[in-house]
Amino acid sequence: MSIAKVIEVLAEGDSIEAACQNAVSEASNTVRNIAHVYVNEIQAKVENGQISTFRVNAKVTFVVE
Repeated sequence: MSIAKVIEVLAEGDSIEAACQNAVSEASNTVRNIAHVYVNEIQAKVENGQISTFRVNAKVTFVVE
């Protein structure tokens, strides 16, 4: 039987995909066995009438050893 844990992280990037990847990449610096990422919320930062960056509020699930 395995146990999973969920942490919530905020990340940003030039696209939604990049923001999600940054969330996983940064979390993997201190967490092992990441299995899933659930994007809870997406935001876009606007500068001069253009979207400059995307932000995600994501839940990262990993298996506890």
